[in-house]
Amino acid sequence: MGRGFTTIAQVNNQLAMPELTDPFLLSDMKTAVEVINEAIDNDLKICVYGDYDCDGITSTVMLFSFFDTLGANVCKYIPEREEGYGMNIPSIDKLHDEGVQLIVTVDNGISAINEAEHIYELGMKLIITDHHQPSEILPKAEAIVNPHRQDDVSPCKNLCGAGVALKLIAAMSDGDYTSTLEQYCELAALATVADVVELKGENRYIVDCGLRYILNTENIGLRELISVASMTGKPMKATDFGFKLAPRINASGRFGSPSQAVDLLLSDEQTQAHELAHKLNSLNNERKKTEEKILENIKQQILDEPSILHRRVLVVYGENWHHGVIGIVAARLLEKFGKPCFVIAKEGEDARGSARSFGEFSVFDCLDYCKEELLNHGGHKGAGGFSLKTANIEKFIETIEKFAFEKHNIMPIYSINIDKLLAPQDLTVESVKGLNLLEPFGEGNSSPIFLIQGAYVKDVRGCSDNKHTSVNIMYCGTFLRLMVFFKSPEDTNIKQGENFDFLVELQVGEYLNKMQVSIFARDYRKSGIRQERYFAAADAYEKYLRDEKLPLNFYKRMLPTRAELIRVYRNLSLSQISVDTLFMQLVTEDFNYCKLRICIDIFSELELITFDHYCGTVEKLNNPAKVDLENSEVLNKLKIFCMSTAF
Repeated sequence: MGRGFTTIAQVNNQLAMPELTDPFLLSDMKTAVEVINEAIDNDLKICVYGDYDCDGITSTVMLFSFFDTLGANVCKYIPEREEGYGMNIPSIDKLHDEGVQLIVTVDNGISAINEAEHIYELGMKLIITDHHQPSEILPKAEAIVNPHRQDDVSPCKNLCGAGVALKLIAAMSDGDYTSTLEQYCELAALATVADVVELKGENRYIVDCGLRYILNTENIGLRELISVASMTGKPMKATDFGFKLAPRINASGRFGSPSQAVDLLLSDEQTQAHELAHKLNSLNNERKKTEEKILENIKQQILDEPSILHRRVLVVYGENWHHGVIGIVAARLLEKFGKPCFVIAKEGEDARGSARSFGEFSVFDCLDYCKEELLNHGGHKGAGGFSLKTANIEKFIETIEKFAFEKHNIMPIYSINIDKLLAPQDLTVESVKGLNLLEPFGEGNSSPIFLIQGAYVKDVRGCSDNKHTSVNIMYCGTFLRLMVFFKSPEDTNIKQGENFDFLVELQVGEYLNKMQVSIFARDYRKSGIRQERYFAAADAYEKYLRDEKLPLNFYKRMLPTRAELIRVYRNLSLSQISVDTLFMQLVTEDFNYCKLRICIDIFSELELITFDHYCGTVEKLNNPAKVDLENSEVLNKLKIFCMSTAF
């Protein structure tokens, strides 16, 4: 019920792992096979043209390896990140000079209108295999294999690039998946998780198959990659693909060369594979450090210009940010601020960006709406990439906001869905182990989240030098212990003696040679807070700051009285407290989140407090000068709105 399922048939449809359907159901697949076979038979030089992310790299490895086993005259090309996503004219010219006569793309090509024309002007041919959303005009090509084509009748629309490549290989094997899966399902599964496509239907089958095969993979490079990720001999889940293996492959395209990852996955020599795996591991560590530097830069931008946070869409940009990590940075900002996020790296007169979103806000639709300001763009609903002239960035931001206003008067809320209200009797080793039947977890099939509601907090303690927090609770007459990771007891603001609601994940682990259930808190709040009121008030506050018209009663409900201002100020201290925690302490039927934010803005304006907009924390200043609240421009502006009858 937590995921909207009301029948057994719906559940079966969600969890089913149907075997892969006939690859020839994909439009143009038959033509693609015929053209490639003809090229192989005539010893024409074929180039597999990939992309520098995990999906593009694994797709390239799969198709190149397969063509090579068929005796094809084949080469491979993945553009360096500096060249930008997809095909480009200089690389096409280079391939032509090297004698390439047929280009087969993987994980790109669907938006390469001009590049495709250039290929044919040079006398070469093109086959496109891709999974990104096509525009109304398709590129010139012998065949375009993409499940998102309007005339495509294949049932699985959410394949990643490697999933499409897997089906092409099967089609060239007369539709037989047996040998195809034996050779390539680990790579296809890794790409499916890494590219964050929906794990339903055939994608679930691919990932499940890959998880089984990878335990005894014959791919030497994969074995070495598993080793540097400290996963050798350990059970592996889909999340390990996404958080341990894929980042190391992606690091090659971000901080080295994608050819390093390609060489690793094609390696048949242990020493070479060992060296390359360790190189990718080092690059991944470098990537982490670079991310943190960019996030620190963004933090300072937000502290200098807090209004950035009140846009419908969070857009940030900076000089010479490493474009290899801006997608990851966008994802981290999305999680922190709960908004679609666009991150742009300026490089002189040119700029490149990456975007991440959630819910009904489509990155692809937004970029398409803004195409007049862009040089190039591509992607899908949840993520995308683009390039533009640096001079157009501000106009681009305005157009993004216009799109968001027109399409989403109320922006989607970044939220966690609850699967079930947890009962103490659910916390048995057998019951929690039973959740494994729902694997693999990932996009479209997230790990189950349970609600612990109205738990009485008995004790709050720090663990590992206060790096983590252990919370002991009384819940339905049962004592339970749960963990809050990466927060000290002070940072959690979970108070002994109060009632809290927790959203938790459950795992079974071994402790002192005994299997037991562990409870991990994903989120929490003080009991009794009505979230629909919280989100509505937060939305109203941001609309007010953007000078969007609101109903008159909204202004009256956000205007604090003198008594309320005093109450808020008295609850502040000389140490930092998060706004959400402060709200949990102050919330009443008449005191909403919007009103709290207005109070904070008033105190900040009058220099009574410091407010960290990036961290969302407020701190009372020691011995501030005496002030008159009536001198606050924030307060007086709101009073004028409340007195107005022009609404």
